[in-house]
Amino acid sequence: MNRREFLAALAAGAMGAHMSPAQQMGGMATRGIKPTPRGKPSGLPFHAKFTDVAAKAGLTAPVIYGPSERMDYIIESMGCGVAFLDYDNDGWLDIFLLSGTRREGPVAGATNRLYKNNRDGTFTDVTAKSGLVRQGWAFGVTVGDYNNDGFDDIFVSAWPQNYLYRNNGNGTFTDVTEAADLIHSGNRWGTGCTWVDYDRDGRLDLFISHYVVFDFDKIPITGKDPACNYKGVPVNCGPRGLTPERPMLYHNNGDGTFTDVTAKSKVGAVQPTYGLTAVAADLDGDGWQEIYLACDSTPSLLFKNRGDGIFDEVGLESGLAVNEDGREQAGMGIAIGDFDTDGLLDVLKTHFAEDTAALYRNTGHLEFEDVTLRAGLGVEPRYVSWGDGIIDLDNDGLPDIFWVTGSTFPEVEHVHPEFPHKTPRVLFRNLGGGKFEEMLDGAGPAINEVHASRGAAFGDFDNDGDIDILIMNINEPPSLLRNDSHGGGHWLKVKLEGTHSNRSAIGAVVTVLYGERKQSQAVMAASSYLSVSDRRLHFGLGGAVTADVEIMWPSGARETLKGLHADRLITVKESAGVVSTDRFVERAGQ
Repeated sequence: MNRREFLAALAAGAMGAHMSPAQQMGGMATRGIKPTPRGKPSGLPFHAKFTDVAAKAGLTAPVIYGPSERMDYIIESMGCGVAFLDYDNDGWLDIFLLSGTRREGPVAGATNRLYKNNRDGTFTDVTAKSGLVRQGWAFGVTVGDYNNDGFDDIFVSAWPQNYLYRNNGNGTFTDVTEAADLIHSGNRWGTGCTWVDYDRDGRLDLFISHYVVFDFDKIPITGKDPACNYKGVPVNCGPRGLTPERPMLYHNNGDGTFTDVTAKSKVGAVQPTYGLTAVAADLDGDGWQEIYLACDSTPSLLFKNRGDGIFDEVGLESGLAVNEDGREQAGMGIAIGDFDTDGLLDVLKTHFAEDTAALYRNTGHLEFEDVTLRAGLGVEPRYVSWGDGIIDLDNDGLPDIFWVTGSTFPEVEHVHPEFPHKTPRVLFRNLGGGKFEEMLDGAGPAINEVHASRGAAFGDFDNDGDIDILIMNINEPPSLLRNDSHGGGHWLKVKLEGTHSNRSAIGAVVTVLYGERKQSQAVMAASSYLSVSDRRLHFGLGGAVTADVEIMWPSGARETLKGLHADRLITVKESAGVVSTDRFVERAGQ
């Protein structure tokens, strides 16, 4: 068959008929890819250095997720996301950590946790005081002000039920899931979730993806089904061979309640799939947010927003459904950014071991090309990869690439030590010209530390002008990678507040012009792997000391700001311009 016929077969699900039983039940998609040759190191200095300061910061409680030495069920292997948020509006990033549990019952200390930033490099656990104590199987998180009262609310996707917390504005939260009409019938495994104002009415709607139909009593435990194996080792079953689910879309009614518009919007018209991370961003620049869903072992989905309340699924046509070979991958995490600084939003999607992450360059008009190998990312197919980001880590004006890794099958390394359960982080520095170089050394000790990681969030927790990284580690405390960036260049942060748009300005696109570069970023409510990053957009400027800023607000309004000085956080209010400017002072010794 030719390429067009092949892609049509994928879309119809016909490829599954040609899989062996082992392929159908054996786990996530992998292609047996070997690494491409590494080029000669550039020798250029990299000015960002990362140190894990989680213990020093007070983040010492482990994130419980299944047994510590094995993973009998796929639900124990998937882990969860993390969030940077400013829940009390004091200008400092706080931390919200999700948690799983264990099948045998409640685990002491296993709960979602909220940590307040003490502004001195440390955090205080305020979970009990905030009303957020909860144990269970949490997976994804999205943060946004759904009721436009000025305080960010929290939605968590979970099994068997999701839940919504309304921020009361006094340091406490209230579970309003039932009052918001978000309780669903039966058990569902919610994964990716994101706030999105899909109809531009100024209120945040809610998109939720689902993974598989899961029941502990109906899915065989590791070793019970001979088809569930990896490298000849019995492992947990799925997702292939398990029943997939469709995503759902809820419309915000403006009175604290939501209405299921999955069918009406045509989001529910797609075939069920193994949905994981969901992101919402205006990928074609028409002022309406698309929804992109990373799917495991099946083609990923791109819902194009028509602007009339209806979405068309155009993943295959756009180039974002499969890789350049026309093959589905094990879609895990999604990063949105402008790696080539051409003013268009590009996409990075992470995948399983023995496969490459996929870097898609936006060529305009909602068309993307897979440039993974040309960019140099093909040198690193060794790890199962999860939370990711396209973010300028050294402030040189060129966004870098980062992702976290960790196996889903801890049993395998006992037979095949070349497939370890805990693996290092991956960092590619941007060399310009569409090329990247993996930083095997020289980026600080935290990059090479090994963990079984899942979610990752990016933000400036210490307000010193560079990007730090928060990481979920299975059955360990989280990692907080402090970035000590020196000499890498100037920066500009942009925080938006909507008026006609939703107050969180989720869905806005900000383009910063500096020197000869033009870089765009989207204000998003979720990304990476089931995680939430700092909503203050961070732009490295390199040697530029001023920049121009163009804003496309979610309402469709456009705004241009000229000659803004570098090394500042500017807050822009829709229709009012810059309402505050803050200069961060580097805090030594944190």
